Amino acid sequence: MEGKVEWTGATTLSGINSDGGRISLDWENGPSPMQVVLQCAGACSLIDLIEGVKGREVRSAYVELTSERADDFPKVFTKIHMSYHLDTDAPLALLTRLAEKSHEKYCSVGNMIRSTAAITWSIHT
Repeated sequence: MEGKVEWTGATTLSGINSDGGRISLDWENGPSPMQVVLQCAGACSLIDLIEGVKGREVRSAYVELTSERADDFPKVFTKIHMSYHLDTDAPLALLTRLAEKSHEKYCSVGNMIRSTAAITWSIHT
């Protein structure tokens, strides 16, 4: 994996993938790098749930994220709660197992963050 981050003026940055894909950041007006890290943790785990239902219909899915950060530098995440909302025919027991496995093993972003943050979650169908 390779990439580049380029300052684009004032408080803005552009993250550029090796294939040319881009993400825009703004450390004052958002999304800031920390907001993107939080959203990437949610995206990584939500992918695990969507991919894990294997063939069952998923009509919609999103994860709401709330977090707390340390007061002093480095202002790392100390708490994150992920509230999954899925409209699917997959049973709640399956979704629960998928979320557990995501947080235990599969979500690389969340596993990097959990050294400083307690990550909790809930599922709503």
